[in-house]
Amino acid sequence: MSLTSFETLWPSLPVPSVIVSDDDKIAEMNSAAEDFLNASVRSVRGVPVFDKLAIDAPLEEAFERVRRDDAPMFINNVDVSGGNAAPVQCNIQIAPLAGKPGWILFLMEPRQIADRLGRSHSVKSSARSAIGMAEMLAHEIKNPLAGITGAAQLLSMGISAEDQELTDLIVEESRRIVALLEQVEQFGNLRPPAKRPINIHDLIDRARKSAELSYGASMTFVEDFDPSLPSTFVDGDQFMQVLLNLFKNASEASNKEGGTIRIRTFYDLALRLRRKDGSGAALPLQVEITDDGPGLPPEIASDIFEPFVSGRENGTGLGLALVSKIISDHEGWISVDSVPGKTVFRISLPVAPKTTA
Repeated sequence: MSLTSFETLWPSLPVPSVIVSDDDKIAEMNSAAEDFLNASVRSVRGVPVFDKLAIDAPLEEAFERVRRDDAPMFINNVDVSGGNAAPVQCNIQIAPLAGKPGWILFLMEPRQIADRLGRSHSVKSSARSAIGMAEMLAHEIKNPLAGITGAAQLLSMGISAEDQELTDLIVEESRRIVALLEQVEQFGNLRPPAKRPINIHDLIDRARKSAELSYGASMTFVEDFDPSLPSTFVDGDQFMQVLLNLFKNASEASNKEGGTIRIRTFYDLALRLRRKDGSGAALPLQVEITDDGPGLPPEIASDIFEPFVSGRENGTGLGLALVSKIISDHEGWISVDSVPGKTVFRISLPVAPKTTA
């Protein structure tokens, strides 16, 4: 993809963003990066990126890994300085640039921006911008992938079994990439929830049965329900997606056969969420999903609900971000408490209004 395709996205990115060529030189940057470096893009274009940025992290190794694995990488809480400015603590995102082998998209999010925006377990403006860019890339990448898949299927006709293994691999990997791109598009195109009164235990039961037939087949599910809970007010399909993602996350975190997933529901009036209009909303319905895996890596625990942050080597980082977005759209709350051997995701939801019950 050409650099001009990104120019319309620069104004929407609230964080300094730089495009680095395959020889580690600055090819392009947005206005936020110009402010951060106190230099115009024209004056730094073609200049080695390490001549303009001083970063307290092994950035050369990170660039090499992103190029080698063709996968994004995240480094949190590192000191970054540009020019003669004092260091600023940032979260860094490094990603391969589609259509430009060896080129890298490099984003720096100063921590004071995150603090000022009140980062919590919901999708904020910088995350939305990243998702917007990912959506655009997903759309652009899916078209050539379809051509690659079709060409590989045609080549597979009339060739030897040994060569057919290679074409089958091309088709399989292309379909895997398409599935990942569809996750990105799904995240960005999630419709507003169609909320109605629903018994939360009915949804949990459906999600558990589905999980037991697939990724949760080796897990033991233990239920501790409060049968007196009133109905909640959610979009049933979207909340099923929340539960399935959390069950899948718990199953994959177990790292062993026969792990245990505990599901607990109870009533707690202690939590109230302030709405955008300033009014308070009670979230008394509680759902806890606990696994006995190794726990979240400490360095990403505070950002686990952000897009593209994952504790697994090949994780996309979209599952929990989607969970957070859905819960936020329902005016609910999700939190996590993790120590080695025990990770608890707690969802807090409103009670269905009496006029709809």
